[in-house]
Amino acid sequence: MQSTALDDIALFLRRLQWVALGLGVFWLIWLLAPILTPFVFALMLAWLGDPLVDRLQRAGRSRNVAVTLVFTAMALIVLASLLILVPLIERQISTLASSWPHYRDWFMLSALPWVEQRIGVEITDWLDFGHFSQLVRDNWDRAGGIASTLLGYLSRSGFAVIGLVANVALLPVITFFFLRDWDLIVERVASLIPRDHLDTASRLARESSDVLGAFLRGQFLVMLVLGVMYGLGLWAVGLDLGILIGLIAGILTFVPYLGPASGILLGVIAALVQFGDWQHVAGVLVVFGIGQVIESYVLTPKLVGDRIGLHPVAVIFAVLAGGQLFGFLGMLLALPVAAVVNVLLRYAQERYRHSRLYVGAHPLPEDDVPDPLADPHLAPPAERKPEQN
Repeated sequence: MQSTALDDIALFLRRLQWVALGLGVFWLIWLLAPILTPFVFALMLAWLGDPLVDRLQRAGRSRNVAVTLVFTAMALIVLASLLILVPLIERQISTLASSWPHYRDWFMLSALPWVEQRIGVEITDWLDFGHFSQLVRDNWDRAGGIASTLLGYLSRSGFAVIGLVANVALLPVITFFFLRDWDLIVERVASLIPRDHLDTASRLARESSDVLGAFLRGQFLVMLVLGVMYGLGLWAVGLDLGILIGLIAGILTFVPYLGPASGILLGVIAALVQFGDWQHVAGVLVVFGIGQVIESYVLTPKLVGDRIGLHPVAVIFAVLAGGQLFGFLGMLLALPVAAVVNVLLRYAQERYRHSRLYVGAHPLPEDDVPDPLADPHLAPPAERKPEQN
């Protein structure tokens, strides 16, 4: 009896040590968040590029040559994206600024009276839209002054500028070395895992990588393709702000229904303000209808599939919580942490369904114990069992 009590105390102390270690790591990350950002971002880029490096190695190229090719391709993609998107978005924002009076007049003279007529409430009696419009215009006009003031402050704060430049300059360097030594890093981390738990840790790591990879690679490609498709489609319809609306709808695609709903709403408003007819509104609806069909039957099944396992609400909460706790670093860490937590919760559910607490005092035969890995909605793709007809 005394030995059992001592064992329980020892187990409690070991768990307490792990909790203290976790809190210490959390506190250390919070302290070092400003300087950890380029390292975390570079680590994620290296993780995304490593499969391509491994594929080139299997094709017969050396590790250094494969890393150089992948790193160069990634750098060119980022550079080309900046050269194309930055001027394009800047022109779209300028168009929006110049068109703002037309949107204000349409809202005040057309949309608002139509809503008031339908609901029978005089909204203008208790909302000062004129003041709101003037406030938006004044702040828009001051945007250039605010930007100049901010840049002036940063230029006077030499340390902040040096830190920003250092982070930008370090990012490609750190990414290259992480990409080159990725396999070595994985091996060293694996060597620290207790041998009795190596198989379980390896399985959980693979599942976490699959979940996160499906989201980052697959969903990012879906967002990119839909953003370009919506932007070009609305531009072909004739909307001056079509590209900007298409990009917004593409970015919000990772939240089901929010991306197309916001795009349709903005597109319809832009069509009514710019043209004032229902033909262009129909064109907007056709663009998003075709986009949704392509997403549902081609893009999502091919690029994402059912591997994500992350609910959109969980993704939004993780990003917001990470940003609140650690700033930009927290937003970078949010999705990897959410993917790992999702896998750990699934593993905990598996252990619970095989526990004595779940099966009761008289355990069922092994074949009768509910196994979450046999559930196609819970199990990871590599371990799902085919459903019986």
